[in-house]
Amino acid sequence: MSIKNEQTEALQESKDEDINILAIESSCDETAAAVVRNGREVLSNIISSQIALHTVYGGVVPEIASRKHVEKINVCVRAALSEAGMTLDDIDAIAVTYGPGLVGALLVGVSEAKALSFATGKPLVGVHHIEGHICANYIEYKELEPPFMCLVASGGHSHLVYVKDYGEYDIIGQTRDDAAGEAFDKVARAIGLGYPGGPKVDKAAREGNPDAIAFPRAKTSEKSYDFSFSGLKSAVLNYLNQAEMKGEEINKNDVAASFQKAVVDVLTEHTMEAAEEYKCKKVAIAGGVASNTALRERLEAECEKRGMAFYRPAPVLCTDNAAMIGAAGYYEYLKGNRAGMDLNAVPNLPLGDRERRYHGRSSN
Repeated sequence: MSIKNEQTEALQESKDEDINILAIESSCDETAAAVVRNGREVLSNIISSQIALHTVYGGVVPEIASRKHVEKINVCVRAALSEAGMTLDDIDAIAVTYGPGLVGALLVGVSEAKALSFATGKPLVGVHHIEGHICANYIEYKELEPPFMCLVASGGHSHLVYVKDYGEYDIIGQTRDDAAGEAFDKVARAIGLGYPGGPKVDKAAREGNPDAIAFPRAKTSEKSYDFSFSGLKSAVLNYLNQAEMKGEEINKNDVAASFQKAVVDVLTEHTMEAAEEYKCKKVAIAGGVASNTALRERLEAECEKRGMAFYRPAPVLCTDNAAMIGAAGYYEYLKGNRAGMDLNAVPNLPLGDRERRYHGRSSN
């Protein structure tokens, strides 16, 4: 019997008993807490963003992020419970992101969750951050069930994930160097758009010509679904440097649009090829880059051509938030997965059976 069927039976047996998850997310620069009922109904979703704080530095400063999490974590938890009209007595379990992410930032959330679990006796559930992003689709689309193909694209991750069942993932493609969101941030900084790069490039690209500059599309190897955006980033930097040396005027909007098209082409091509190979009729996206308008439009059009259903969470559920952690935590809770007081932050936590670590690192 599959996990999905077991969960369905468990839900049918206890259909009158709602399961309320208090979720905590602090993997990067958003301090977040949420209350999620039965994995798909968001009762509250509190997010304290640090974007303004880190903008002056052109990116996230880990030590500053960690200190701000310490300041905001209790405030967010109280606000999440209040907005949901609940107290800790009404909570069935506490879910928290324990990796991957910035180790100091993760430790703040993990410590908070462990303290709450210890004080209340409520079960503690550790959640993988990328799994949370994937599960954001369950919140947006109550009818969505595995299996499906999911493109996870964010600042630190570019993954193609075959979602076999709830909590069962097969990584069939991933980044070998710069993730898509990381490339967006670096290119945005290079052309003077500032931080955060993704939304700013997206906005500038709407005013530019995507065919103005022929930037490269990297192919890692034949039959590979892996991604590589380091070469594309370098091509943009070389273009900017050569234009500056020649005294040529640079059209920032054209550079943004041409760069964005190159990223979208690769992400879309790999996703659609993988969906066809795995005979998926459902394709989803997740992660911060999943809010990019060009990517959403392109994938929707390609899915429509092939008769595939396309799922994309609202932008607020694409960026880091605790509601998605509550959704993922719910399915971990149903499977009986519980964490102990020895739960720790794991900054390079792998997802699925095939996730690899480049630059000399393994996934063991």
